[in-house]
Amino acid sequence: GKGFVVSDTVAETLLQDPSQDFRVVVRPYLTSNDIAEDPRQLPSRWIIDFAQLSLEDAARYAPALAIVRRDVKPFRDTVRREGHRKKWWQFGEPRVGLRRALRPLTRYATVGAHGKRMLIAWQEPWVLASNANMVFAFDDDYSMGILLSRAHDAWAWAQSSTLKGDLRYTPTTAFMTFPWPDPVTPEQREAIAAASRTLYDRRSELCIEHGMGLTKLYNLMEEGGFADLAALHRRLDEAVAAAYGWPRSVAQDPEQIVSRLTALNREIVEGGRAYDPFTGPAPTED
Repeated sequence: GKGFVVSDTVAETLLQDPSQDFRVVVRPYLTSNDIAEDPRQLPSRWIIDFAQLSLEDAARYAPALAIVRRDVKPFRDTVRREGHRKKWWQFGEPRVGLRRALRPLTRYATVGAHGKRMLIAWQEPWVLASNANMVFAFDDDYSMGILLSRAHDAWAWAQSSTLKGDLRYTPTTAFMTFPWPDPVTPEQREAIAAASRTLYDRRSELCIEHGMGLTKLYNLMEEGGFADLAALHRRLDEAVAAAYGWPRSVAQDPEQIVSRLTALNREIVEGGRAYDPFTGPAPTED
C-alpha cells in the first residue's frame, strides 16, 4: 500500500529521533527507475517497513506506527483478506523467504522487472527493493558476473514475454530455466569474478563522471561510445563462455548462445548430466 511510503522530510525526522533506532523500520525504497536513471543506482524514496514485527514491537516506533495507522489502516479495514485487515501495520506480501535469504548477505543484486534493458545493480542490505524489481540473493562477484553476461541476457530475452517491446523478467521464465555453467573450476570462477568486478567498478565510475544513469550509458555504448566499457563486457562474456566450455566466438552470438543453453537445459531436465551450480560459494536465488 502506498501509505507506507513517506517523504524525505518525514524519513529524515524519524531517523533523527533518538528514542529508537528507526533504521530498523525506515528504509530506502528502490524502484526500477532508480536502477535505470540514477547515476549511483540508489533509491530515491523511503518506506516504513515493520517486516514481521508484532504490533507490540512496532509500537516501540510510535511515530512511524502513527503514520501507518493514519495512512494505511483505514484502507486495510475495508479489504477482504482477513490477514491484511488483522496485520494492517505489515506489508500485504512481506516476502518472508526472500528476507531470510538476504539476512546473511553483505549486499544483493536486483534487476528491474520491466525495461528495454536488463539492468542489474548491487544494493546494500538496508535498501528495500520494490515489487517493480526482482531480487537475487547473491553477494559474490562470480554470480554477478553470470547475471551481467550476454549468456544470461540472451536467455532472458529468448524465454521471457515482452510488454510494448520491454523485457518482462520473471524468476520462473528467465531465472529458473537458465542453466548456469556447472561444473566450474576455481580458475574459471575467479576469471568471471575478476571480470565482473572490473566491469562493475568502471561502469560505476562512468555513470558518476558523466552524471548519467545506466540507460543513457548503455545507449551511448551501443552507438559507439565508452569503448573501454564495451571491451570489459566482451572480456566478461568470454570468461563466461569459457566456463561453459564454448569457443570464444560464441560469446557475442545470441543465437548460438540460446541454442547451446537450450540444449544444456534439456540435458539437465532429462537427467543427462549432474547439475548443482549453487553448492559452495554462490548462494541460491530466492
